[in-house]
Amino acid sequence: MNKKHILFFLFGLLSMTISAQTLAEAKALYEKGQYEKAKPAFKKFVKAQPANGNYNLWYGVCCLENAEPAEALKYLENAVKKRIPSGQLYLARAYNDLYRFEDAIETYETYISDLKKRKRPTEAAEQLLEKSKANLRLLKGVEEVCFVDSFVVDKANFLNAYKISPESGKLYMYNAYFEDADKRGGTVYETELGNKLYYSEMQPDNTLSILARNKLLDKWSEGTLLPGSINEAMNANYPYVLTDGVTIYYASDGPDSMGGYDIFVTRYNTNTDAYLTPENVGMPFNSPYNDYMYVVDEFNNLGWFASDRYQPEGKVCIYVFIPNVSKQVYNYESMDPKKMVSLAQLHSIKDTWKDLDAVKAAQERVTKMNVNKVQTAPKYDFQFVIDDQTTYYRLGDFRSPKAKKLYGNHSQLEQSYKQLQEKLNRMRSEYARAAKQEKERMSAAILDLEKRVRQLSAEIEQTAIQVRYQEKQVTTK
Repeated sequence: MNKKHILFFLFGLLSMTISAQTLAEAKALYEKGQYEKAKPAFKKFVKAQPANGNYNLWYGVCCLENAEPAEALKYLENAVKKRIPSGQLYLARAYNDLYRFEDAIETYETYISDLKKRKRPTEAAEQLLEKSKANLRLLKGVEEVCFVDSFVVDKANFLNAYKISPESGKLYMYNAYFEDADKRGGTVYETELGNKLYYSEMQPDNTLSILARNKLLDKWSEGTLLPGSINEAMNANYPYVLTDGVTIYYASDGPDSMGGYDIFVTRYNTNTDAYLTPENVGMPFNSPYNDYMYVVDEFNNLGWFASDRYQPEGKVCIYVFIPNVSKQVYNYESMDPKKMVSLAQLHSIKDTWKDLDAVKAAQERVTKMNVNKVQTAPKYDFQFVIDDQTTYYRLGDFRSPKAKKLYGNHSQLEQSYKQLQEKLNRMRSEYARAAKQEKERMSAAILDLEKRVRQLSAEIEQTAIQVRYQEKQVTTK
């Protein structure tokens, strides 16, 4: 053998050795679940040998696990054609993530059939099949919602993007609120009155559950788990409660979610001292990815939620929308399937713009909330009439500690009343424009809100009487 042939042979052997090492390293990363790091190597191999079923599978799975189902699809389909084990499982997942739920169902069913022939367990695959069937049902009931803005932020501090009004409460990360806590948690919601906390905290079984605390004079009560089925799923996190005090939105990654965290809603039943069975809020809010921290600023008529759908690691997209008074859904039967999927995925928020005036007004409210305006300090904090000769303008004017404390309650009640009255006015305005069937759905909610407004009005009047009485007890001595 001449030198030229020897060098060619050695170079080929060296290349094979380097390639084998690279492939081995990629497979090791793949087995450890480090798909992002393994992906470039598998991409190179599948381009060099497009007929290799294993290369197609490994590259397709890396794309799928990095939230690139569209890129993964062709390669996973090739892997299935090559009869690579587990190919059908990942292909069904890709179909599911692309909202091709009927294809996902068919592929899962074929996969389950093959498992049965090989006498392999089918329970896990059957659960995924049922989830795709549930997702198809959700696709047939996509809510018609107007989204006015969306932007990508760092997941680590995503709550900073929620520019909600003080009348809607306050949001915190668990470690920022409970600075000295020896436990871990998710997020904390403090009500607009500052008298109750809802938060998620790690439990002994290493899952997150939602707890509540009440304000007791100058300190908080111990945390108690929310009653009912809220905490029966795997993780329950990201709580937010409307101003009615009974409606709670939260996120859970239990069996009823599309995938990862889904947003759920339930209401507190005072008769049973428990929450009703939680309801998945559906699409477009939920997706096969993680969707959470659903917040409704009733004072500004704006809603917010976060999603990591199609986002890189460490990033999350914040969506801002106009909340519906009652749920309205698109007509699945009469709409083009691709258009329906696009709306469910929130592919373009402009596709949800039907009333441009409403969109413009909502965007102006968002802008106003994001701008820190310098305002002139008022000459006084408030105006409260004690009697015909006396009016108080600051808390320091009160001489009675009891009266001062009662006035604090009175002020909080007035804020709640103002917020609920504005919400009621909006509902009445929408009721006047609604169709007959929609009016029937809205009437019960309006009646309930009217009752609450009347109750608050009576409470405000009674509290004001108590404030004056306690203050007069001191000033007339």
